Amino acid sequence: MAQLAGIGVDIVRVEKFNQVIEDNPQALDSIFTEFEQSYCKTSRNRAERLAARFAAKEAVLKALGLGMAKGMNWLDIEVQNVPTGQPILKLGGEVERRALHQGLNSWQLSLSHCREYAIACVSASNEEVVAQGENSEKISK
Repeated sequence: MAQLAGIGVDIVRVEKFNQVIEDNPQALDSIFTEFEQSYCKTSRNRAERLAARFAAKEAVLKALGLGMAKGMNWLDIEVQNVPTGQPILKLGGEVERRALHQGLNSWQLSLSHCREYAIACVSASNEEVVAQGENSEKISK
């Protein structure tokens, strides 16, 4: 079993977030990966989905106990979805380096959104992965 080491929650006002994006469209490329933009583009509630993903990025930083520190950028945190639709986190760059330095290698993400608000809750834990042939099992530290 994993040991919980960090929790982060963030809420975003969708209308305000959408206004920022409309006023500064190039911000999309500095905040969201191509995958995230593509996933949200086809949805009728695009602004809600983008705001939820931004909340997730903020929640990751809170779970790490950090703000946006030197060398980090929003693209280091990506929200993806498994085939069932469940959101998952993919970390890279300086954010991943700092997470691994803290021993955090397992992440859970929950997103919710409506017309007015988008919210994300993130938990971070440390799990040791021991490879055994084709299968691997997780053993808590």
